[in-house]
Amino acid sequence: MTTILNPYLGFRGEARQAMDFYQEVLGGDLTRSTFAEYHASEDPDEQELIMHSQLTTPSGFTLMASDTPKSMEYHPGDNFSVSLSGDDEAELTGYWNKLAEGGTVSMPLAKAPWGDSFGQLRDRFGISWLVNIAGAAPEA
Repeated sequence: MTTILNPYLGFRGEARQAMDFYQEVLGGDLTRSTFAEYHASEDPDEQELIMHSQLTTPSGFTLMASDTPKSMEYHPGDNFSVSLSGDDEAELTGYWNKLAEGGTVSMPLAKAPWGDSFGQLRDRFGISWLVNIAGAAPEA
């Protein structure tokens, strides 16, 4: 897997509808998982919300999105991040370390419930970054 750089959009309860719309516009394959699937929220109203969705288009575009839980701030117009993802741990950790210099780490780069390493930060220029390093593939 190569490293991917793409926008990551945040919504408040509309990620499913938005990603369905973007798939209609751009085509491609759409995957999604809910908060319930990863036990990411104890709020019964949030169980069917989208924890992660990814659209990969025939033109090579990648667009990701999720719903923002009620426990987190949400500001329309400031509801996007830049995502770096892949399986090259050294490369992605290097990016993480450099982006964190002078920035604010909101979620340290660490093992996530889905098996990958994940972290979130705001760089010194105010841009929100998500870094996801793929864990070992499950054995078949």
